[in-house]
Amino acid sequence: MAKMIGKRLVSLVIILFGLSILTFGLTYLLPSDPVEELVSSMGGGHDPETIAKLEEQYGTSRPFFVQYADWIKGVILHGDFGTSVKYNKPVKEVISQKLPYTVALACTSFVTMILISFPLGILSAVYKNKTADYIIRFLSFIGVSMPSFWFGMILIWIFAVNLGWLPVAGSSSWKHIIMPTITLSIGMSCSYIRRIRAVMVEQLSEEYITGCKSRGVSKKRIIFLHVLPNSLLAVVTMLGMSFGGLLGGTMIVETVFSWNGIGQVCTTAISARDYALIQGYTMWMGFIYVIVNLLVDISYSFIDPRIRRGMAQK
Repeated sequence: MAKMIGKRLVSLVIILFGLSILTFGLTYLLPSDPVEELVSSMGGGHDPETIAKLEEQYGTSRPFFVQYADWIKGVILHGDFGTSVKYNKPVKEVISQKLPYTVALACTSFVTMILISFPLGILSAVYKNKTADYIIRFLSFIGVSMPSFWFGMILIWIFAVNLGWLPVAGSSSWKHIIMPTITLSIGMSCSYIRRIRAVMVEQLSEEYITGCKSRGVSKKRIIFLHVLPNSLLAVVTMLGMSFGGLLGGTMIVETVFSWNGIGQVCTTAISARDYALIQGYTMWMGFIYVIVNLLVDISYSFIDPRIRRGMAQK
């Protein structure tokens, strides 16, 4: 186990280093200049003197390798991703301010998705090709087909505009998180319902289930002590990737509901050509996905004893 974790941590460093070169290089090659965008947004036009001063301040006029060397040194030694041109703050400060909102939305959406998808997925598998299964599959098909921004606007129209039960947008109270949570969790739940059903139906057709039934094992024990644990291995990877994506921020949903999270910040950074913030966001996403992959691999050893024994033998 320790050896596997060590290898993954080494790969984490290599992946993030390669990602840093790719991200910094691509933003450097883009034709637009963030300093010119900033001056234009402030009503300064294209004054060469002002642009030159700001380029010297932000260091954008230096050669590529000098900029990258200074940037990667700051990232490694101090966690400094540079200064955001849009917010005029250090990138790490902007991300740290927005991160709690994204974490809160990610956790509520993830838990809600599990509470919806697992019961309905199990129910659909147990009552395969019966009325309950048809209804659940039909609704999940509709849910998968709906774009998240469209579903979010429908919720705003119903619960905010017509009924007045919930605020239209923002992130200042617990009421603001309800509609973004529903929007994210419904879309994910519909995908997981279909996946859980498919895996459990496959497990229910295995010979060991026939053996359990012949020994008189109750249906409830078969489902929850045999079928469900064996089905988790195929679902846990999806769960990890979904949670990682939520922690990285969901740009469309956060923008629709004006949720003050990382996803909305990334959208703003792209519009403002704020390359330092884009680089910081990209590195954050890469870090999250590698860490989530590591945690998923570790969880395999707890779910499947065969994997745990294989790790012990290596």
